[in-house]
Amino acid sequence: MAASDSPPSDLDAVQTARALLDTLLGYLGFVVHIEHSESPSGLTLQVFTDEGDLLVGRDGERLEDIQYLLNRLLHHRLPSAPKVRVDIAHYRLIQEDQMLAHIQEQADRVRHTGRPVQLPPMNSYQRRLVHGAFKDDPAIKSSSPTDDARLKCITLSRK
Repeated sequence: MAASDSPPSDLDAVQTARALLDTLLGYLGFVVHIEHSESPSGLTLQVFTDEGDLLVGRDGERLEDIQYLLNRLLHHRLPSAPKVRVDIAHYRLIQEDQMLAHIQEQADRVRHTGRPVQLPPMNSYQRRLVHGAFKDDPAIKSSSPTDDARLKCITLSRK
């Protein structure tokens, strides 16, 4: 196998992803500083800019679009590169904390009333967070429908 045929290293994927994201946002007129971090859930590129609200968009929709485009570009250039998560000034982390706090309130409601609660539609990443939050809970179980919908509603109920 020639050196150019070898699979990309993690460092190559990080550098390529950072360069692609910087170029993409630069073409859109944003001056950004990008940091990366790795966790068990994968690679995250954290973007810092004075115009973060414009990049996040309404309910994070523009942020989702940027992440989608970056991953398409990255996988076109490096097919074996890992999926990259894009965040703007820790927006996703803050949203996840708020979502999980709200879901814990709903779980407390289930504990006290005994009635199941259906949560709003969520994407697969959010559902994974919710199921993980109740994985070891002795009183509450979480369940998702088995259909193929992209956004599904989780139901919290007593075990």
